[in-house]
Amino acid sequence: MLLDVCRVEKSYGAGPEAVKVLNGVSFAMQAGESMALTGESGSGKSTLLHLCAGLDRADAGQVVLLGQELAGLDDAARAGLRRRHVGLVFQQFNLIPSLDVAANLSFQARLAGRDDAGWSAALTERLGLTSLMHRYPEQLSGGQQQRVAIGRALAGRPEVILADEPTGNLDEATGDAVMDLMLELVRETGAGLLMVTHSERLAARLSRRLHLSSGRVS
Repeated sequence: MLLDVCRVEKSYGAGPEAVKVLNGVSFAMQAGESMALTGESGSGKSTLLHLCAGLDRADAGQVVLLGQELAGLDDAARAGLRRRHVGLVFQQFNLIPSLDVAANLSFQARLAGRDDAGWSAALTERLGLTSLMHRYPEQLSGGQQQRVAIGRALAGRPEVILADEPTGNLDEATGDAVMDLMLELVRETGAGLLMVTHSERLAARLSRRLHLSSGRVS
């Protein structure tokens, strides 16, 4: 079991102004499984992804990532777990502005101790980044930055990939290539993929779908 979410609740605000975003969400993700997380805008998809990554804490319930209950870990331990085992692709690219593309791509893999030159070269080529390796984030378009962020997340061959609309800034052909890479990693390494998407076409390519509505998944 890579990820086990059990009766998770999350609200924002306090008192009568509190808004419950997640209301008893439960699901599990096995090794080698790819899951699409769908739902209307504002339904809590990104919130759920942040809880799974240990970037936020649930009000109730449990999130167990790779056998570790996240609520029982301090900030440093959660960060270490993410660094070694999780690939994150969020809507904010979060590239390091002082590093060029090559260094941004290898950053996560080096931290995880999984820097694989062959895999990195394949990622670079398939993401169309070969000619951009010595540019800095400020010299890239939004779509190019998105491709670098995806490459960085995959470079360390993570056991769990958490992706929030990873193809949102990409054209269809590049988006399909990104999906191919993520699904290839799932097949080859037994990784698990949980991906937020609004695309019915992309969701259909994954092995399972969770739909989030009224704070619950179905």
